[in-house]
Amino acid sequence: MMERLLASLTDALLDTLKILPFLFLTYLIMEWLEHKTGSRTQAAIRRAGKMGPLFGGILGVFPQCGFSAAAANLYAGGLITAGTLTAVFLSTSDEMLPIFISEAVPAGTVIRVLAAKMAIGIVSGFILDFLYHRLLRKEIRYKNIHTMCESEHCRCEEGIFSSAVRHTLQITLFIFVITAALNILIQGIGEEHLSGLVLNTPVAGELIAGLIGLIPNCASSVVITQLYLEGIIGAGPMMTGLLAGAGVGVLLLCRMNHGRVKQNVGIVAFLYTTSVLWGILIDYIGVIF
Repeated sequence: MMERLLASLTDALLDTLKILPFLFLTYLIMEWLEHKTGSRTQAAIRRAGKMGPLFGGILGVFPQCGFSAAAANLYAGGLITAGTLTAVFLSTSDEMLPIFISEAVPAGTVIRVLAAKMAIGIVSGFILDFLYHRLLRKEIRYKNIHTMCESEHCRCEEGIFSSAVRHTLQITLFIFVITAALNILIQGIGEEHLSGLVLNTPVAGELIAGLIGLIPNCASSVVITQLYLEGIIGAGPMMTGLLAGAGVGVLLLCRMNHGRVKQNVGIVAFLYTTSVLWGILIDYIGVIF
């Protein structure tokens, strides 16, 4: 029992340390933008926002576990659109790529999976932005870094670097606590039982795989990837689980975009629904990666 607890805490610490540089860099950039560029940056971001999903989908596909967390922070600050955030969430690969490489998966298969995730992220991101900003006519509400600082009590007046460090440490502690709790829960349930929930059944497989993918922990992408490599699930459930798996990005979205529960729920619901629908489509047309 003690060994499992220590293993869970160790894994949580390692997972948290992986994203720490990305969090710090994100807060440092946000502080710099707020202090040095002001309203001009806000205007430029608003003008460039329409192409955000394209860049989000491309950048998200790189194996950087902290990028979804960085995107969640940027969205909470009003610096990117909901579509851009979703594009990053859908395209990010988390633990999939390292496992594919370690299992000597053919390069062509890896490239096709990554390309599919990127394309799905970009298309879905543009769809969400169209629905949210064009049809519903919702504006991007820029929330300057000082507003975020007041809620986090980080004393920004002490300087850009100091403020970025405080933001990073506060959020890092939050992520560690939640990740440790999830690790302990998953250890208690057992990855074997968790993986057994996913059946290679049309529609049902995608629905369950999407729920597992939403778990803000690397274990979800590990389970989904291993099940696919072992031939237990097909391309549809695999893609659904990996599309929904945004790592700690969803966790950070709820933490930093507080006060906007409906907005957060809407984004997560879109992420899940989109992942399931794409997985079902892949199953239906018989895509083989």
